[in-house]
Amino acid sequence: MTAFTFDDMRKIDRKTLGGDVPLELFRTIRLIGLHQGLPMGGKATTLTVGRKIGDSLPVRSLDDILKIFVDLKIGMPKVVHQDETLIRVVVEDCFCDGLPASGTSVCDLEGAILEGAVAKVTGKSVRVRETKCNVAGHEHCEYEVRLG
Repeated sequence: MTAFTFDDMRKIDRKTLGGDVPLELFRTIRLIGLHQGLPMGGKATTLTVGRKIGDSLPVRSLDDILKIFVDLKIGMPKVVHQDETLIRVVVEDCFCDGLPASGTSVCDLEGAILEGAVAKVTGKSVRVRETKCNVAGHEHCEYEVRLG
């Protein structure tokens, strides 16, 4: 099996269509393919995949992580609290913004990417929990990052 890297993903040679794909395709893969198509809303899969993605990102600091979230158009993150054991991150303009409210949080992949990246940067055990989500009816998505 070929082991791809994040740098490999940046090598785009599509002459006509370029490097962008529509948000609706990403949403379809995430929410119809994984969330609706796999047992337990695909959480085991999205957590494993997200952590692996986060660990593969070229980041060395929390600021790098926040910047890559913007660069990859995951959302506009902002740290609203940080101490030795807890970081609280609000993500505005998340991929789920504008979807119909269902009362359910759906941004577990993004939280797992954050978890993998923070673990890589800190070298600590990290657990991330999505505490707010646009789709659950909140004003933004929010994550609680526990270090320890």
